[in-house]
Amino acid sequence: MAYTLEQFADDCRTALREQDRKDARETIRICCSRACNDDGFVAAHFGPDNTSARKILYEDPDLGFCILSHVQDGSGDSRPHDHGPSWAVYAQVEGCTEMTDWRAIKACDGDTPGVVEAARTYTLDRGDAHIYHEGDIHSPRRAGATKLIRIEGMKLDGVPRGYFDPA
Repeated sequence: MAYTLEQFADDCRTALREQDRKDARETIRICCSRACNDDGFVAAHFGPDNTSARKILYEDPDLGFCILSHVQDGSGDSRPHDHGPSWAVYAQVEGCTEMTDWRAIKACDGDTPGVVEAARTYTLDRGDAHIYHEGDIHSPRRAGATKLIRIEGMKLDGVPRGYFDPA
């Protein structure tokens, strides 16, 4: 039986309500991995009709977290960034994403980007999921098409984030 979006959202909501912050985020990371590896879930939410680079699948009305799908065609990369006041989990559904974690050398100042140096680079393959806590600086890179699940601790549309330039 497929892992449904309703079950996924319920599992996330239960973790956030009943566990301490660290344990809840780890539980959510595991749920993301489960969803990525569930062929029924993937077919329901990442089928040929979903070509959206950013699609909110679920937004919790009480806790504010969001479950999103990201469908990316071709290669691309993002500049180093954080998620402002939020945490996030990235989970690979299809393809491969190369992630780099960065260490700040100079903080952002208004619209002026901060400066960072690479701390580590790793890949996310199907089923891999990674937690980014508030302030964690990272950048995804893809050599080809990818599909991801991302959980945002809050809806990030319009929320200021830090952007950085490599040293």
